[in-house]
This record gives sequence, C-alpha cells and structure tokens, in this order.
Amino acid sequence: MVRKGSSLRSFFDHLHQEGDIPANPVGAVPIPKAKNVLPVALSQRQLAQAIESVDGGAPVDLRDRAILELAYACGLRVSELASLNVPVVQGRDLIVVSGKGGKDRTVPVGAPAQRAIDRWLAEGRPGLVGESAGEALFVGVRGGRMDPRQIRRVVRYRLGSFPHALRHSFATHLLEGGADLRSVQELLGHASLGTTQIYTSVSHRHLRATHHRTHPRA
Repeated sequence: MVRKGSSLRSFFDHLHQEGDIPANPVGAVPIPKAKNVLPVALSQRQLAQAIESVDGGAPVDLRDRAILELAYACGLRVSELASLNVPVVQGRDLIVVSGKGGKDRTVPVGAPAQRAIDRWLAEGRPGLVGESAGEALFVGVRGGRMDPRQIRRVVRYRLGSFPHALRHSFATHLLEGGADLRSVQELLGHASLGTTQIYTSVSHRHLRATHHRTHPRA
C-alpha cells in the first residue's frame, strides 16, 4: 500500500521535473510512519483442528500435513520451508535453518511435526518426487521442489490463511505459554528484539482476556 504522503510527494516531484512548478511544495514535509499492524494469530484450538483435519493418506495430504506441522512447530518463514532439504530434517529433533541474510539458527521440532515428516518421507514423497527435486524436502505434483508461491497456495487451501499466520501463531503461543522474549527472538531469527516485541501486544491481549474471564473481581 502506498502511503498518502509518499504518493503526494511523488506527484509534486513529477510536476517539478516536468517544469510545471518551480519546486516541490511538500518536499520538506516528513512522511508519517506507517502504524505497526499486529500479527494475526490463530487460537491454539483453531490451529489444532485445522492441522488435524488434514488426515488423508494420499501423498499430497501427507505433504500438506507435514508443511503445516513443521511451519507451526518451528515458526519458519515460507522461504525457509521451501529451501529445506531432506538430510536437514530427517530423524532430527533440532534443525538448522538458514534465515534472512544467510544467518543460521537452530530450532526444535516437536513430536507431531516429526511424525508428520517421517510419514511424508516414507509414504508420500516417493510417490511424487522427480529427478529435478534433488534432496528437496517438499515437492509438488510435477516432482520438483516446491517454491514459496506453491507453499502459500497449500496453506491457503488447508488453513484459509497464509504461512505467516503460522509463524505469528508460533510466537504468540510461546509467549502465552510463558516463554521469554529473547528466546522467541532467537527462535524466529529476528535481528532486533524490537521486531519481536510486537508479539507482546498480542500476548497482553490474551492475558487481559484470560484475567477478565477467570478472575472473580475482574
């Protein structure tokens, strides 16, 4: 979305460059910063129901279940999911993820995600994988490595949302469960703690709602 201040400045810049006006009248006016938009996180119940509803035995079902489980278990970006290779994940409860700027981080993989990956690798991937996929963990129906766009389509179809909603939910649910902000920052791969702090607003809303619902004098 283009901010109004930025759009207006561009308009007058164009007029100035064309010689229609001597100077940009708003050139020195600072553009207001965009407001931070709070992440949209699904409730733990909603997310559990959505993931567990993907329970078919077809290769595509096994793959999609593994994508959802791993994205939520590790809080991965869609680009990180798409870049994963089998040896990085197979049989491991900790995986090393290459994030933004080539920075590696280690994230735990929960038991449900491990089970989903094991089943996908044993029963699903062999039925889809083609020669072009190499060691790619997630492959499409044509046998090649899935790209971020394809993974977004899977999450949209299965969850009615976007892969980043799983990442938001991962962070929010950790904080709701008592995780400290520094740990969440490390797990998400944020360079700045300030980036992670946006989730505290979401967590505080949960705490207020819980207090209001359960405390006799709320």
